[in-house]
Amino acid sequence: MIDFTARDDTTDIEEGTAFAPKFDANGLIPAIVTDAESGDVLMVAWMNAQALGATLRDGVATFFSRSRGKLWRKGETSGETLKVVEARTDCDQDVIWLKVEPQGRGAACHTGRRSCFYRIITDENGNFRLAPAPDSERLFDPKDVYGKK
Repeated sequence: MIDFTARDDTTDIEEGTAFAPKFDANGLIPAIVTDAESGDVLMVAWMNAQALGATLRDGVATFFSRSRGKLWRKGETSGETLKVVEARTDCDQDVIWLKVEPQGRGAACHTGRRSCFYRIITDENGNFRLAPAPDSERLFDPKDVYGKK
């Protein structure tokens, strides 16, 4: 596991070169994942220090599953891994941004779609609904890959 720099000086955190990620009370930090080529948002997930360290060390996106309570390397079951091209953090180092090259069929979502953001929120006279985005087609059937639902 990587030992990250202590968070002492605000100026150093905001302007310096020390990487000192700020994890929340549960030891997690959000990660925004975008396609390195198109810039499209593919997913948002959570990382603990172990997942962040593995991602930086191995160059493959690894996250912490809050529902399962354990690390998961994206694509370990489906083959839809995310090769990290660049990792960034924001000004106060409490968010991670991964620019990735999707591997496999190019699906980042467990539903078999390219992005987890495959629906558009529409307003029908104050009645908010979800409509499929133009790029919402499935790249694989999750039943075939995960064997459930």
